Amino acid sequence: MLHVSHLSKSFNALKAVNDVSFALNTGSILVVLGPSGCGKSTLLALIAGLIAPDEGDVLWDHESITGTPTHQRSFGLMFQDYALFPHLNVGDNVGFGLTEDRRGFQNRVGLLLERVGLKGFEKRDVQTLSGGEAQRVALARALAPRPRLLMLDEPLGALDRSLREQLTRELREILNEFNQTAIYVTHDQQEAFGVADQIAIMRDGSFVQIGSPEEIYRNPKDDFVREFLGNAKLIEGKVKGKKIESEIGEFEVGSLKLDVGDEITMLIRPEGIRKK
Repeated sequence: MLHVSHLSKSFNALKAVNDVSFALNTGSILVVLGPSGCGKSTLLALIAGLIAPDEGDVLWDHESITGTPTHQRSFGLMFQDYALFPHLNVGDNVGFGLTEDRRGFQNRVGLLLERVGLKGFEKRDVQTLSGGEAQRVALARALAPRPRLLMLDEPLGALDRSLREQLTRELREILNEFNQTAIYVTHDQQEAFGVADQIAIMRDGSFVQIGSPEEIYRNPKDDFVREFLGNAKLIEGKVKGKKIESEIGEFEVGSLKLDVGDEITMLIRPEGIRKK
């Protein structure tokens, strides 16, 4: 559905996005994960049409939309600060972008509020909502017009850790239920692994590695990815017979294709350690 091809954007001498390419299928959730300032939000802005790329193209169903105005792309955006309209109640916030008749409007708003756990909140003043409730309203509003692509920029960043963990699980369930194609931007590894079908690790404007959460976790491409994900230790070893000898003991070669005398570096994570 979405194809980003060699997208680049510079601000003065800074290359904010550098030759980024990827494809995203219908119903998939791609999480763009990286440290602050690596270009994640700029990438979303380019895909949304909020800014124009210096190079590259954005395609939908194999047709370029790079010159298409933002409001004609049928994409949804959700930000960390929610951007709820203070003069509208919860129901009118959720239904702001809807074009249905009154009955259709009420049905769609009621369905979405029920799904995000806010059944009966239609008449509530948005200024009386907690942070978690405001986040749910913002999600319902983003989903209401049935966007063909939903982009979420650090949507849980303003919430405390326990609430973020809860809403991360719920968010993935809701996106899957609506078969919603989504790009989710975060610097938080726990959020990324809780939401993603695919994870793209971003650094200095470029994608360093893209793959499934398991692939990224078990096979980091380089030291940056390994260190960014954390909770891993590199151990040097040498193959001797059917064993790998290291400073912390011996390991089975198993199904690895290694030759006697090979010097290797092993990535060891806490969950891979068993006490005998």
